[in-house]
Formats: sequence, structure tokens, C-alpha cells
Amino acid sequence: MRTAKEIIENYSGRPLRIMEVCGTHTHEIFRCGIRKILPPQIELISGPGCPVCVTPPGYIDSAVELALKHNVLITTFGDLIRVPGSEMSLAGARSKGAQIKPVYTPLDAVELAKSEPEREVVFLAVGFETTAPSACLAVKHAKSEGIKNFSLLTSNKTMPNAYRALGSCADAFLFPGHVHTIIGSGICRELQKNGVSGVIAGFQAEELLSALAVIAVKANSGAGAFFENCYRRVACDEGNPAAVKLINSIMEPCDAEWRGLGIIPGSGLKLNSEYADFDARIKFNVPECSGRPHAGCRCGEILKGVLKPEDCPLFGKVCTPLNPVGACMVSHEGSCSAYYQYGR
Repeated sequence: MRTAKEIIENYSGRPLRIMEVCGTHTHEIFRCGIRKILPPQIELISGPGCPVCVTPPGYIDSAVELALKHNVLITTFGDLIRVPGSEMSLAGARSKGAQIKPVYTPLDAVELAKSEPEREVVFLAVGFETTAPSACLAVKHAKSEGIKNFSLLTSNKTMPNAYRALGSCADAFLFPGHVHTIIGSGICRELQKNGVSGVIAGFQAEELLSALAVIAVKANSGAGAFFENCYRRVACDEGNPAAVKLINSIMEPCDAEWRGLGIIPGSGLKLNSEYADFDARIKFNVPECSGRPHAGCRCGEILKGVLKPEDCPLFGKVCTPLNPVGACMVSHEGSCSAYYQYGR
């Protein structure tokens, strides 16, 4: 019996474009040296599965406005601090006196608000189905504790409509295992019925090799669109009903802007009316900012798999990890960051 590595190395079928939807997959495939064993017919392209990367510049502009004009304490995951907005990043706002503090979890931000009741604390809620439950828990905890000086600036996104928007941009998708641990495999089976192939993949080298080998075998069989769950040790078909129930009790779907993909209907999450007091946009009357990326940045095309990072004229020259022009170079899950670190 051939190993997964042997199946991949000896693949001789039709050309395959496989999209790593998840930025962690991109980094792990590079780090584990998997790209080095791929035959010429298999091409890996990056997708929009990096939460920091798909956060549009208008959201950063709103956060900067909150920090500078409303004098709130902005709490956030560390990666977001250096993502460029239209005029400046949160790091730039901090250099102008804004209070920006990285935290590990949204509950840390709630505890900050509790310890400083005279100061407004806003948590920047970005991410997919994997991080939405922790933001919901934070709001639920703040409400139960009567903490009124805490709120969220939401930019949470959900993957199903993004998958639908990506359509046939790849021959097969590596679906992110952690997302489907929450939402299950229903959307993957729906996509299969509509002619879209993919596998749910884990994050260890053996799991990624197995997932790629399954794609190679299925594609070579000529049987049409396929789906396999290659991460069954964690992701089951029904997902995590308790986490989904928590999200649905506190948030509701909304249209959302994705960097590179534009507005995708129903692909975002916002606080529902019961928790509107914790919505920073409502609380501080923050207008929606359209934002504009750097004119030379090609992050949008990279997130759609149209270009690879080295195709961007700024990559490795003007745009580096020390001086990121685009979000894909900032995040530790960003494809430009992966290509800069491992692929040059």
C-alpha cells in the first residue's frame, strides 16, 4: 500500500489547483516542506481564511476613530495592531496617544473594563466561527455582571457564503478543520452537490499529506465532485451545536465586506437587538467607513487565489514583515508572511 507522500509524489493526472482556505494551512504546508514534494501538476493557491487579512481597511479606520476621537481603550489581538487602514494603523494611532492594548481573549477585555469602570473599553471582534463564541461569552459575561463600559466593534465573519462566493476558483478546497469543528460538514456536502470539491483537513504534517493524497486520488478517479472529512478525530458532521447555539443567541447574520472579495451577503455577524448596548458602533455612533487600501497592494487578488504573493510588485521590497503595506504580510496566518518566511 502506498503512503500519502508516495501518492502525491507520483500523481500523474490532470492539473489541479488546490486552495488552502486557511492561512494556518499555508504556513504549515510551507513549514513542513510539503510544497517540495508536489509534482508540477499540483498547484497550491492561498484563500481568504486569514481573519486579519480579510478585515477591510474601513474597519481599521473605524477602530482608529474610536481610539482617537472617543478616547476609548481599544483591546485587540496583537496581529491587528499593525494592519494598515486608509491613513494609519492602530500602531500609528497609538503613536498619537491612543490607548491600544493587546489581549489574549475577549474576556481579558471584560476584566479590564471591570477593573477600570470610569474608562470605556472596546474589543475588536474579528475572526471566523472559531473566535465568535469567545466574543459572545465576553458579552454575555459583561451583561450578567452589569459591566456597562465594555463593547465590541464587530467584524466577525462566517465561511459558508465565502465558499459560495469563491465558487469554481479552484479544483478543490482544503477546508479549515477548526471552522468545521464548529459548523460541521453540511456546507461542504452542499458545495459538492453544486460541483465544488474539497476535504476538511487538520493541521499536522500527516493530516495535511493525507488530505492532499485524498484529493489526488479522488481527482484521478474522474468520478466528479467529491467531499471527504479527513479531520474526523476533531471535526464531526454535526459540528459543535452548543457553540452554534451560543453564537445564534447573541449574534445575527449581516452583510460583510471582505478584503478582496467585496460585500458578501449574510457572511458577517453582528450583535442582535438584545445585546445592542454592547455594540460600539451604536454606542459611539461610529459611521461605516468605506476605507481604501494602498494603491499598489495586491492583497485582494492574493486572497482570491488570482495572484501569488511574489506577483505583487511590493512583495519583499516595499512590503516586508518589518514594514507591512498589506494585511497579508502582517498576520502570522497571512500568505505573504508565509511566502516571505519560507518561500523566497
